[in-house]
Amino acid sequence: MVSTGLHHGFESLEEARLLLALDFAGVVTEVICQPFRLRFATADGPVEHVPDVLAVAADGTWLIDVRPSGRIGEADRVKFAASAEAALACGWRYLVVSGWMPYVTATLDTLSSQRRPLADPLGLRGVLLDRASSGPRSFADLVAGTIAPPVARAQLLHLLWHRRLSIDLALPLADATVVRLADGRQG
Repeated sequence: MVSTGLHHGFESLEEARLLLALDFAGVVTEVICQPFRLRFATADGPVEHVPDVLAVAADGTWLIDVRPSGRIGEADRVKFAASAEAALACGWRYLVVSGWMPYVTATLDTLSSQRRPLADPLGLRGVLLDRASSGPRSFADLVAGTIAPPVARAQLLHLLWHRRLSIDLALPLADATVVRLADGRQG
């Protein structure tokens, strides 16, 4: 993850998607995957559960379980309740990630292609930011107003990943996608 500067293991594609979303959020300072094993008793006997992720963020610590909604059964609900209680006892927040809105994962995957440091020898980032400051524009319009539109596309993805510009993640990323300054200011 760019946020932590470390590689983090995961056990499923869903967990990998969560890690990418946490990285994009830009507020995570530490992540531990499969952080501990919970052992607790139920009316049916002893149960064990390993939560998927412990994330330390600017707004606190989050204990997170990941399970697609169609695969959550009654036994999972009991384990999630135990995780929620453990998190509460530690002063953490708890979350179950059971799916994503359409297009979010595809868009985050595309944006993540430009998450690493990226040289800008043509000064395209400044041009893109300046053009976006005059008001929302389509992705295609922003890059078309530069001297090198194909290179500007990579720079625009970089600016979006680093939250200097913003888009609606609930919509597909395309040439028609509306791009605006991330802080909401418009010229």
